[in-house]
Amino acid sequence: MALVHYDEGLTMREARAIYFEVNRFGADGGYGDAWVDFKLGPLPVPFPNTQARVRAVGYHDLHHVLTGYDTNTIGEFEISAWELGAGCKDFVAAWQLNLGGLFAGLLSAPRRTVRAFLRGRRSESLYGRPFEDLLGRTVGDLRGEMRVDAPSSSPAALDVLWLALASLAGLAVGAVGFAFVLVVAPIGLVNLALRRRPA
Repeated sequence: MALVHYDEGLTMREARAIYFEVNRFGADGGYGDAWVDFKLGPLPVPFPNTQARVRAVGYHDLHHVLTGYDTNTIGEFEISAWELGAGCKDFVAAWQLNLGGLFAGLLSAPRRTVRAFLRGRRSESLYGRPFEDLLGRTVGDLRGEMRVDAPSSSPAALDVLWLALASLAGLAVGAVGFAFVLVVAPIGLVNLALRRRPA
């Protein structure tokens, strides 16, 4: 799948508005919602939209715009791998979600996931930068500054070691996630049935 590219002259605020519209996330991206859906395949499972998640997802959405990774299942695994490679700073929610995404990506789309991780290792994430300042920057400026399109190269030993450690951590997070799925899947089935019921 080709990466999605936003015009380099757009401000991040403009590009993010397009991203929200294309993905049907609402005008504020759902940041103000009390609950968000976690997709288990076709099952929408609601969970609380915590402050830690909201803090991380703002940067996560900008990363989607800058890297071009899709918001479908595989695209989310790729962006998880990319963010881990590029670094999540002190964003605990990002580490948790991305480690699970990396592990799932290695199981379902290993080449794309490893490629995204290595791309992240050559890049720099936005996590920790003053958020409002980023929205006034242009897509092109930030892409260049973050080196998201840096030419690929052979992975260094440190890249391989970091991927191995992240994969092991992802296995642990994935095991907890699987247990969570078993518990909440019935909620997702009920939620899906209610959504499909005619008004």
